[in-house]
Amino acid sequence: MRIRFTKMQGAGNDFVVLDETRGTLGLTAAQYRFLADRHFGVGADQILTVRPPPKDAAEDIDFQYVIHNADGGEVEQCGNGARCFMRFVKEHKLTDKNEVRVLTLAGVIAPRMGADGRVTVDMGAPIFEAARVPFDTAGLDAQPDGSWEKWHLALGTRAGSAIVSVAVLSMGNPHAVQVVDDVDTAPVTEQGPQIEHHPRFPQRVNAGFMQVVDRTHIRLRVFERGAGETLACGTGACAAVVAGIRLGLLDQRVDVQTHGGILTIEWQGEGQPVLMTGPATTVFEGDIEVPDVPDVPDIAEQP
Repeated sequence: MRIRFTKMQGAGNDFVVLDETRGTLGLTAAQYRFLADRHFGVGADQILTVRPPPKDAAEDIDFQYVIHNADGGEVEQCGNGARCFMRFVKEHKLTDKNEVRVLTLAGVIAPRMGADGRVTVDMGAPIFEAARVPFDTAGLDAQPDGSWEKWHLALGTRAGSAIVSVAVLSMGNPHAVQVVDDVDTAPVTEQGPQIEHHPRFPQRVNAGFMQVVDRTHIRLRVFERGAGETLACGTGACAAVVAGIRLGLLDQRVDVQTHGGILTIEWQGEGQPVLMTGPATTVFEGDIEVPDVPDVPDIAEQP
């Protein structure tokens, strides 16, 4: 099967974007892995698919947004991808609106194109109830911190295994955020996979490592569920800022420095939506032949 694709990036978080507004391609998990593979395919952190709204969607829904991680698994949300989604539908003349309402597995989001070319996305309100993250708290005691709480997670069963203190929430997908002194020396590659696959998170989790520079500025690295460490993670930036605000460390508007660039996150507090503003750039477009049964290893099985 030969398909048309667009390569895009938002703060270094890179995507392959597919237009399925005229019909679905019916790709398998292995074919999504092929597209994401940086040796055999195009190369991307996630595959983003633009679809028309489902027939039973509300009348004000403009599109459906489907996201697959590099391991081929479908996930609920991707913030940097949402900004690229908005630029894609504008550049490909799929809409003449500057703000659209988009259905995701996590609910409805509303990306908006700004006059400066950056895109702001209403990411919805964060979720704190453990069962909805989901996060298994059975047998654990919450550790009060600021106006909120953290949880101690043992990263292993042997004596001397590391114990990390994380703030847990969902931005439509699960996040565990820990505060570190220096993101450059934080054990992201060591602890990231252990946190992602921790049995307390039945749907796995994105592991965030946040360094607070001052009350309006943080540095962040995220080990993303199903993708590994990426140059930026939009929902991870939202989760980190929300956690920092609830822990009493941050103000309501924060610049998040990632390896891929700066994202601006705003949150007015409990029950309010999180707003994320940042860049979205088209890199190139092309066609690629996608094998029926790609011989690409599952990312989870790679060393």
